[in-house]
Amino acid sequence: MLEQLLAGSLEDARARRETRSTAQVEAEALARPTALDALEALAPADHIRVIAEVKRASPSRGDLADIPEPQALAAQYESGGASVVSVLTEQRRFKGSLDDLEAVRKAVSIPVLRKEFIGEEYQILEARAAGADLVLLIVAALPQQTLERLHEFTLQLGMTPLVEAHTADEVARAVDLGSQLVGVNARNLSTFELDRDLFGRVADQIPAGVIRVAESAVLDVADVVRYREAGADAVLVGEALVTNDPIATLASYLSV
Repeated sequence: MLEQLLAGSLEDARARRETRSTAQVEAEALARPTALDALEALAPADHIRVIAEVKRASPSRGDLADIPEPQALAAQYESGGASVVSVLTEQRRFKGSLDDLEAVRKAVSIPVLRKEFIGEEYQILEARAAGADLVLLIVAALPQQTLERLHEFTLQLGMTPLVEAHTADEVARAVDLGSQLVGVNARNLSTFELDRDLFGRVADQIPAGVIRVAESAVLDVADVVRYREAGADAVLVGEALVTNDPIATLASYLSV
């Protein structure tokens, strides 16, 4: 499934490149104001940080929420105390778009993450051109040499890479990059199975000073407490926010 998702995202990027050349997108990216400091926004605090996601659907859960105005939801996230807004831009299975990202960027003053299956520099340029401050790099989707190249390219644009791992070996690869923001996803993107104990098993592999993000398997406050006790500095949450009252749900998480 992960290979299919990456291939689909790259195919969609190639189609966009036929109408917006790399040179054009690069010019737009470089014309953007300096990216916001996501590491500062997610720095360890006396409560859990929340990366709140605009998410309409997923391959594992199908349709989750009708979100006609992602900017309005993002504004709620910011007012509710989220540190970062994540925007899914994958269009085939998650029903997102770069238009969503641009709308969210205009609506909030906190950092914005482009959540996408990224495999080439063009997609990172698109993210910056649309106003993203962070991009997701999935270790399982990329050979180490490609991962290193895209990680460095992201930094050169002044953005922050969120490097996502799903196994202990992938955490080691993320750490070897020198990544300052490492996510551990409880959902295996090849099988879509959940391993709720994964973060707790691998958190100690992430060095002190690196921000630890727990992803997936967050439905209620007990899940946030479990991740916090295991060493998470932040949680990335989508489904629980778009299927419940986002303000009340955020408030309960931020009490942890």
